[in-house]
Amino acid sequence: MSDRVSVTTELQGTIVDVLVVAGQSVAAGAVVALVESMKMHHEVVAAVSGVVVGIDAPVGSTLAIGDAVVTLGPAVETDAGSLPPPSGSPDPTGGTPRPTGLDRPDLAEVVVRHAAGLDAQRREAVERRHATGKRTARENVADLVDPGTFVEYGPTVVAAQRRRRELDDLIANTPGDGLVGGIGDVNGELFGPERAKTTVMSYDYTVLAGTQGYQNHRKKDRLIEVAEQLRTPIVFFTEGGGGRPGDTDAPGVSGLDCLAFWWFAALSGTVPIVGVASGYCFAGNAAILGCCDVVIATEDSNIGMGGPAMIEGGGLGVFAPRDIGPIDVQGSNGVVDIVVADEAEAVSVAQRYLSYFQGSVDGWVAPDQTALRDVVPLDRLRAYDIRDAISGLFDEDSVLELRSGFGVGMVTALARVEGRPVGVLANNPRHLGGAIDSDGSDKAARFMQLCDAHGLPIVTLCDTPGMMVGPDVEETALVRHCSRLFVTGANLSVPTITVVTRKAYGLGAQAMMGGSTKAPLACLAWPTGEFGGMGLEGAVRLGYRKELAAVQDDTEREALFAQMVDRMYEHGKAVSIASHFEIDDVIDPADTRRWITTLLAAAPEAPRGTRRNIDTW
Repeated sequence: MSDRVSVTTELQGTIVDVLVVAGQSVAAGAVVALVESMKMHHEVVAAVSGVVVGIDAPVGSTLAIGDAVVTLGPAVETDAGSLPPPSGSPDPTGGTPRPTGLDRPDLAEVVVRHAAGLDAQRREAVERRHATGKRTARENVADLVDPGTFVEYGPTVVAAQRRRRELDDLIANTPGDGLVGGIGDVNGELFGPERAKTTVMSYDYTVLAGTQGYQNHRKKDRLIEVAEQLRTPIVFFTEGGGGRPGDTDAPGVSGLDCLAFWWFAALSGTVPIVGVASGYCFAGNAAILGCCDVVIATEDSNIGMGGPAMIEGGGLGVFAPRDIGPIDVQGSNGVVDIVVADEAEAVSVAQRYLSYFQGSVDGWVAPDQTALRDVVPLDRLRAYDIRDAISGLFDEDSVLELRSGFGVGMVTALARVEGRPVGVLANNPRHLGGAIDSDGSDKAARFMQLCDAHGLPIVTLCDTPGMMVGPDVEETALVRHCSRLFVTGANLSVPTITVVTRKAYGLGAQAMMGGSTKAPLACLAWPTGEFGGMGLEGAVRLGYRKELAAVQDDTEREALFAQMVDRMYEHGKAVSIASHFEIDDVIDPADTRRWITTLLAAAPEAPRGTRRNIDTW
């Protein structure tokens, strides 16, 4: 009959359920049947209202596109104007209303599993952590990243110990398998979300003492891979006891085929990597820390390639954790770049460190540049603090010194000039007169690599009598160590500028300049600058040994010596050297910033992530 309408299927498949019966009234949009096609159930929907007058395709029927499923007759209006189903027939919507939103059981399970790892659900573990004066992994991450920007990878993961522990136990006590990790914004207010994106990882000491389990390693692998693809910086909180022996579900035997150490180390020179240590950091955790560009550690840190168990197991004695790698050792030997009071300061310093690799800032303030004129004393033999020159030259509150306790004859720092980040390398005349020893060479060479890898121009402040000399320093392999400065400096891709504040003698001076006074974009000197192939006093004693020996009277000999030194000084002072164009200019110290900003504004942006790697040492 023409007043009848067929409800047809729009795809090929098999009827797996018919949701209406003959005589039932249905409304337009009601689901009348389910068709299975390619393992999925698809709804067959009535296009018009009506009464079911025939079931054309019972359960099990295989249909082609356009085949009829049910036939509808004209709708029957009631006094109320509705289309009630006959008594006892199922509801056209499918019976009991389906749960929606957070009431859905699938979503509710996900919410519960995510919540299981949150601090609010782990009160006893959190209280134990706070009782030690420490923050939780999630508290550190939340403090580091901008609010609302963190997306976490693998929060529902549990330790690979299902063969020995119940799942509920693992969910409650091993959330994330002891690693909180994801991507969020750091310093987003300063640099915007594009430049602020950072991969953040933190071992969770409340979970199996922050040890590295099977799934824990796999999560690191995943995040390292993502960081490499997105070219995001990494901040890694590394507290923990190293590898974990108790996992039962991991394949293999030794675990030496894990990828984390390989992939993490391969990121060196590609993206900035910040390691943060607090408390105990041993074995594999320490290896991860040692791969980082910069290590920030709290005063109560203990860092070692082997913890107490490994030391005792090796038959080397019994030691308490506090005996191994305390901060006074690791801060002075170069393992730690920046020592801080606690985790809150560590987070603040990590944010500040990252900012130098995120771009320029507005709102900078220049110190009074006229004060630079009096940083270097008129007395050429009087020591002074090179940090006064650094703080006075660069933007106020912009200097962050690295490795201050190690290689103290060399100062390495990040700073800004008119908001632009730069690396600063300077001799410290208060240590060995600024002479360059092995530790200072290593410190400086690695710092140059760091700046080169991440595109920071380098400003060097030179005040050195040269390389340190003597039998004792040669025992430290100085020949090899000091040569790192030449090899590294000659292969930099970033612009460099050298300012000679006072002494520029011999190989040490050339090393501070990248190999020659002509290697930097500009080699400048303050009026106190003095130059020579070796220190003036040594040059006089060697070059005029016979003349000095011929003078019998000690007072007269010293007067002659002073006269010869003064004569050589006049010949090698900055104005004289500049007149021979061995340097580009001798300038008023107050004009130094103008030189730096002019040259850096003209220099093309240096490439980033092209250096093969940054030495860990």
